[in-house]
This record gives sequence, C-alpha cells and structure tokens, in this order.
Amino acid sequence: MPLEADIMDEIHAILSKAFDRAVHVIKDTLDLLNEGNTVPFIARYRKDVTRAMDEVQLRDLQKEYTSLVNLEERRLTVLKSIEEQGQLNGELEKKIMDATSLTELEDLYLPYKPKRQTRAQKAREAGLEPLANTIIHEQPLSGSREEIAGQFVDEEQGVKTIKDALDGANHIMVETISENPDLRKLLREVIEGGSTISSNETPVPSDIDEKECTGTTPDWERERQKYKDYFDFSLDITTIKPHQVLALNRGENEGFLDVELLTDDEIYMEALSEDIIREPDGIFAEDLERAVKRGYGRAARTIKRETWVSKIMAAKEHAIKVFAMNLKNLLLQPPLKGKRIVAIDPGYRNGCKCAIIDENGKFLDHFTMYPHPPQNKLDEGKNLLASRCKEHGAWTIAIGNGTASRETEMMVADLSRQHEQIEYTIVSESGASVYSASELAREEFPELDVSVRGAISIARRLQDPLPELIKIDPRSIGVGLYQHDVNQTDLSNELNAVVEDCVNAVGVDVNTASVPLLKHVSGLNTRVAKQIVQAREGHGPFKERDELKEVKYVGEKTFQQAAGFLKIYDGKNPFDSTFIHPESYHIAIEILQHLDMKPSDLLDTVRLAEINRKLSSTRIIKQFAKNAGEETIKDIIDALKAPRRDPRDDLPPVILRKDILKAEDLKQGMILKGTVRNVVDFGAFVDIGVKHDGLVHISNIANTFVKNPHDFLSVGDVIDVMILDVDLERKRIQLSIKDALNASKKDNDGEQ
Repeated sequence: MPLEADIMDEIHAILSKAFDRAVHVIKDTLDLLNEGNTVPFIARYRKDVTRAMDEVQLRDLQKEYTSLVNLEERRLTVLKSIEEQGQLNGELEKKIMDATSLTELEDLYLPYKPKRQTRAQKAREAGLEPLANTIIHEQPLSGSREEIAGQFVDEEQGVKTIKDALDGANHIMVETISENPDLRKLLREVIEGGSTISSNETPVPSDIDEKECTGTTPDWERERQKYKDYFDFSLDITTIKPHQVLALNRGENEGFLDVELLTDDEIYMEALSEDIIREPDGIFAEDLERAVKRGYGRAARTIKRETWVSKIMAAKEHAIKVFAMNLKNLLLQPPLKGKRIVAIDPGYRNGCKCAIIDENGKFLDHFTMYPHPPQNKLDEGKNLLASRCKEHGAWTIAIGNGTASRETEMMVADLSRQHEQIEYTIVSESGASVYSASELAREEFPELDVSVRGAISIARRLQDPLPELIKIDPRSIGVGLYQHDVNQTDLSNELNAVVEDCVNAVGVDVNTASVPLLKHVSGLNTRVAKQIVQAREGHGPFKERDELKEVKYVGEKTFQQAAGFLKIYDGKNPFDSTFIHPESYHIAIEILQHLDMKPSDLLDTVRLAEINRKLSSTRIIKQFAKNAGEETIKDIIDALKAPRRDPRDDLPPVILRKDILKAEDLKQGMILKGTVRNVVDFGAFVDIGVKHDGLVHISNIANTFVKNPHDFLSVGDVIDVMILDVDLERKRIQLSIKDALNASKKDNDGEQ
C-alpha cells in the first residue's frame, strides 16, 4: 500500500541521519535509483547529486530504504487488524507507532494476531476467560477455589470437571503471560545482552561402533574432529564471533554438537512471579505460579530460539560480506601486462596439460607432458617445456595449485636454473574446472579438451584476473567463509553486485571484450552484449562511442548508462578512451581550450605532461564547477590527467618466483614475502611459496588492536611475514606480520 507523505518524510529523515546526507540528497538519490539508473552509473556520474556516495553506500541505502518501507507497511497492517477487532486503544497505538523494529512490532501484535486453534483459544470459546481473569487480575484471598472454578463447569462446552475449568484457565493465563509484550521485551534484553551459548559433543550414534570410529568409519571421525574445539565450549553471546556461530550451527546441523542458549531462568522467573503474584496467600496462588512458570518458559524458549536464529542470520550476512570483500579484492588484482604465459594444469596419470597464450590472451598452443608417476618422464617433460617456452617467447609460467602442483613447481624451479628467463607463480585453480566444462568454454574452444580449456583459464587469470574470473560463478572461486551455509540467493545477489562494480570500476575495451564481460557493464545484459559483439564482428571495430547507438537494443537510456564504461582505444575521439561520459565531452573541451590545449594532445606524451602541470591548480575546479558540479569536474580533470589509467595499476604486482621453497626449509624467525589469499574473521591466509598457505592470526596482524582483519588486509596484498611456527605433521604454518614489521624497524633503527 502507498505510504502517506508524512511517513515518507520520516523515512527520508532517518536515512538522512544514517547516511550523513541532507534530506534532499537522499530523496534525489532514491529518485535516481527508482528511475532505473544503475548503481555504477550513479556512483560515477551523479556524484554531485549523491554527494559522492560510493557503490556500497548506494546499495546499503537501497536496502535500508526497503527495510524502513516494509516496517511502515507492516505497522499500518497491524494497526488496521487490531482496530478491526475493536481492541485498539490510545496506549497500544502509541506503542505500535513507537516500535522501531519488526521484532518489537510483532511482539505487540502477537496477542491480537489471528491464530490457529490453540488450547487457550478453545478454553476462551468454552467461556473460561472470566475465570482466568479472576485468577490473574483479582487474585481473591478468600472463598472456595473449587466453588469459584465450579461455576464454569459446562458439559456442553466440554468443561466436565473443576479440573477441566482450572486447566482451561491455566492455558489462557500461560498464553497471556507468554505473549505479554513487556515480558518479551525484557526477555530479549536479558537474552541478547547476558546469555551464554554452550555446546557439547553429541554421543556416538548407535549405528557406529565407538571402537571403530577411527578404523572402519574414518570419514565420520574426520568430520567429527573438525568440531573438537566446540566439544566443551561456552561463551557470552555478546562476544561470540560470526565464524564461531556458523561453526556451531553447522556442527549442530550435522549432528556432532548439542548447542544451547543458557540464562539464569530461576532468577528472572522469580522476579516475574513477584511482579505478577501480588497475593502469595491467595486461593489461586499455586495455579497462578504454575501459569507464570509455564508462560515464562514458553516465552523464554521462543525468544532464545529467535535470538540464536537471529545470531545465525547475522553471521551469515557477515559471511556474505566477507566473501564479497574478498571477491572484490581478488577481481581487482593487477594484470600482468606484456607477457606471454605458459599455464600448467598439473596431474599424475593423465599428465600435465599445458597451454600458451600471447600478450593479449590469445590462445597459441597446447601440449601435454608426463614428468610425474606413473610415467616419470621428468627429463622429457623439462625439455618439452623449455622448447615450447623458447618457441613462443613465453617465459612466465602459471602453475595450477591442484594435484601434483608441488612436484610440478619443483620441476619448473629446477628448469629455471638452466634458463634464467623462466619465472613462475602458483595460481588458484578454484573454478577453472567449472569454466572448462561450461557452455561458454565449449563455444570459445570447441575443438579443445576440457583440461586444456582449464589450463587456458589458469593462464588468463594470471594475465588479467577480471575478465577471466567473471566467466565463473563467483561462488566457485573459493574466497568465502562457510559459503555453503548461507542463503544462496542472497550470496549470488551480493557477489553479482561485486562483479558489476569491479567491471565498471576498471572499464571495458568494447572492441575486445567478450560477451560475459560486456554483460556486466552498467545498463547492459546478455542480449545487448551479444548484439555489440555481432556488430563488432560484422562491421569491424567501433571507431567512436556514438556508433553504439546504432546497435540493436541500445536505446537512449542504455547508451547513457553504459557509454562511460565502454572504452575505445585508438578511435576518432581521444575522450572515448577515458571515463569521461559523452554527456560531459563539451565540458572537457572547454577545460582544454582554457589551457590552450585540444583533445588530440591527450595522445602526445609531452603535451599530456603539460596538461597535468596546468591542471594542478584547484582554481580550475571552482571555475568550471558551475557548469556541472564540483565532483564531476574533479573526475573530468582526473581523466584528462591520466586518460588510460587502470585503477589496478596502483596495486602491488604479482610475485614471480624463480626458486622453490619447501616447508622443511622454513625456520622460526625467517622473514618472507607473501600474497594474501583469503581474509577471514580470525586472520588471513598467506601464500609464501610453499604448498600450504600460512595463517596470520588476528593477534599477529598489527601492533595495535585489530577488531576486523579487513581493516588491515585485502586479498592480493603483497606483505612481509615472519615464520612463528611450522607444524609439518598437521600442515600448519603460523605467520606474523607485526613481528616482521618490528624486525624490519629494528634493523632500520640499527642502521641509522
């Protein structure tokens, strides 16, 4: 139902405070979203409207707005329902209007919410509500309990005895107490603010012989041991971490853990009894006490369950956010420009499948070598690999991190001693097999074997991660935490938004981009992307952005949303290679004319340096801000200074190695350079060039307190780490960033 103007004004005011923007900015931004503008378009080209909200803030604004609208719509529904029942009074209406969450609103509505036939409802229909009211409100001190209850015996209504009457009244009182909004509010505060989450291991199932748990059923025992840390576990619910919540939830679902939320129920129940039972010597005191205990117990069980479910949902939302942050940093890893690459998809019996690509990602050649058991043709494999590297001038080798990766790395490292041009790195294979068996891969390389397609994917994800990784379902990339435990629709939506943001942050060469890459550009979809590729293949490369208007399905709105993100290099208009939107070309020309420059000067290194020097003055921004807004002018100036800038160029380059490092070589105190592969709540996993990634625990990230590892580290970061401990048997390597930093600082101080 449409909300009234005053309610919408209140929503806008709440959002204004939450996002630290004026009310008119919130309204205008929501209008842009409601008009069908994409988040990337608004974030980049409407900064003067949004006061520079980024993509994350815009999506959060959308979610928060939807949540507030849903709350207000539900509030109106609740008020209407209670009013139709003739139960709405001023005090209740005020409480409903003051409710700030759906939970609080539903607690207020619960006593009036139409229900299926409960025992309490049946008792009311049998005429026992007056008896329940007498017991709970009047609490008589004198008279006969049996005589009063006996007045409500009515065989026609199914109340055959005094006991039936008292039992029915008890059902009504229990429901009344358990649905009391004040009690539920108090219980929520108690449980959410002071309960303890406890877990213990479950007994060994009867169909598993405990003596054989490590023998005939190793899989069961192996899975059970994953939860060893939670076999005798308790923690205040306010301090429990999301990854602990998810571990407990999974362990309980898999039958290895009993999880319980504990509170001091006796204390709170006694306080409730004192509050409700005003006459301890009343003739119905025992009946009332029994109802209080049952009512409290019912409410406590429900709210404990809701609280734990709420914790689980919050932890899952957090896990999705962690996955999204890691995915973003992975997709925006710097490309390895100007290098031909040999990719090796390692294997034993079926050999190592190899593929070679040129500097632009074009597939050149493939071959198979068998250096590992059972064939053991190591020397033959080395010679074949060296000859193909030389033949194609491809000396950079990408090794997949799957089966036989370690042995393959040893072979390549040994080969690099004979050919100093050879350099290599380990590349994650996560999702490569998914891509290689996909319809997209079959269309791209119909004549090639699945394993060769996988090798090509490994090579391309080293050369330029973004266009290759977006071909794969983000859930298959492997940078998440408990990703299979979360709502898969929510996860897909969040990850797809990340992919969209990353693609548009980098921009796309419209004359080389594939359909999977183009479809993520602002305003485009698969149908339009296919039309762009068909037009490019049929009529040759696009010479300027305006030609896109001639492509089928590219209307005025689509062109507006997409044009700024579609780059054309070496075309007619130098602006087409920048992030300057066509709608602002006239402003860019005016700025250049003011500098006595012209668009073609962007292509001349000397003239471009002069443009940079002249644009260093802030007066330019103020002078032209009246034409388009200060934020827009800033972006135009940035684009004129660096017309072909790739935002990924500012990141540390990929680490290429020439020699192998074994876990056995690691010694406590060694300082090595590594690449962050995954960031989670309790730390980060770092590739230091051995088979297994090392863990930097959250306590070893920095010299200051670290609440969230994401505040300090991102996937793809190249960092120095110190070896703290190596457990070869358990394949665990403990690392420290802060100790490496402290050692480096000490050395520098000593030199000074």
